[in-house]
Amino acid sequence: MRVTSATGEQLGIMPTREALRMAEEQHLDLVEVAPKAKPPVCRIMDFGKYRYEQQKREKEAKKKQKIINIKEVKLRPNIEQHDFDVKLKNALRFVEEGNKVKVTIMFRGRELSHPELGKEVLGRVAERLGDSVSIERNAKLEGKNMTMIVAPKVQKTSKSKKSNKTQSEGGNSNAKD
Repeated sequence: MRVTSATGEQLGIMPTREALRMAEEQHLDLVEVAPKAKPPVCRIMDFGKYRYEQQKREKEAKKKQKIINIKEVKLRPNIEQHDFDVKLKNALRFVEEGNKVKVTIMFRGRELSHPELGKEVLGRVAERLGDSVSIERNAKLEGKNMTMIVAPKVQKTSKSKKSNKTQSEGGNSNAKD
């Protein structure tokens, strides 16, 4: 097998027993890095330390992830104005927090024979939320519920401002040269 040291230095091709002996002398582990290579590649390293550092990197990557939840707001086709405003305020709060919002119109009994009333309510929701959201899925009747999913709009203005700043900074540094 081909063996590399902890510093990345090539130690050459040697039998497994000799590689294990070298690792034990240095109080380190012999870890197979590339088993399918011809000959297989092994590295002499502290495996416990390697696993610890790998777990730390994974934790950091997990912290940087943005988790998007889907919150739900349930309405009725004949909802009163004040109730509608309260539900709309909650939906707006969810969107501002960065979550997607599933707006559900629940039909009961004969209300199901007038799905246009549900579409009208969902239209009012989309109109009132306005420019702060993008409609991810239009109104769709599924059984006794009509649902629409809205998501927060991606802020393109902040990215363009950053790129303008870097261009202007770059322009200033070139002017000084």
